[in-house]
Amino acid sequence: MKLSAILTSKFAVIIAVALAAAPAAAFAQKPPPPPDGKAPPSRGVQGQDLNESTIRSPGAHRILGEVWVDNWFKLYINGMPLLEDSVSIRTERSFNAERFEFSADYPMTIAFEFRDFMENSTGLEYIGTRRQQMGDGGAIAQFREAASGRLLAATGSDWRCLTVQSAPADRSCENDRKPDVSSASCAQTVTPTLAGWMAPDFDDSSWPAATVHSAGDVSPRGGYDRITWDGNARLIWGGDLEKDNILYCRATVDG
Repeated sequence: MKLSAILTSKFAVIIAVALAAAPAAAFAQKPPPPPDGKAPPSRGVQGQDLNESTIRSPGAHRILGEVWVDNWFKLYINGMPLLEDSVSIRTERSFNAERFEFSADYPMTIAFEFRDFMENSTGLEYIGTRRQQMGDGGAIAQFREAASGRLLAATGSDWRCLTVQSAPADRSCENDRKPDVSSASCAQTVTPTLAGWMAPDFDDSSWPAATVHSAGDVSPRGGYDRITWDGNARLIWGGDLEKDNILYCRATVDG
């Protein structure tokens, strides 16, 4: 056998051994990045964008609730905590929806704490990256009688919503290399609230009406499309989708 043939044969054996020893993952093709350069949205519990649950609670009426929020909520019914978003507020892109069944008595006071994701009190996200920006919020919810499907309540301009934290003070904060709430452009506004804001007898008459926003402005995604929203259910938030980060919202159902 010629020397060139021997060398070729040995080289082929070396390549074959190397390929066999390498893990399959090393050759897996990475998925292309999303068109907008952002990471894909987080999903709900166990990889689902719609989390469904049944809650044990006191009351004569069985009710079905459905909620979608960018990014997080905590729900009180008649002053008592009922449900918290199944995806942590520390999850940057959390767009899951919640469907849940529970019991309650009428009149029923619905009280939500809504929060948009923010890395710190400046209200910014992706801090220190090229994507550093102000986040934007949005929420929609509806409640029905579980047996009949009759609509009891849906988010809209008749709800009362108080913004309790907003930031940054000026949009130029997005361009700060090290955004800090102590600087004038990144300062926050905090509105003090009275204890018991979620209670049925709390007077929310001084709170402003919720601001209704279009789907085009909010860009709902993830579990939003997994729910059939009643025509009366509207996306709400404070007046500024980007600056308003924490809101308390209330409504009362007579039954």
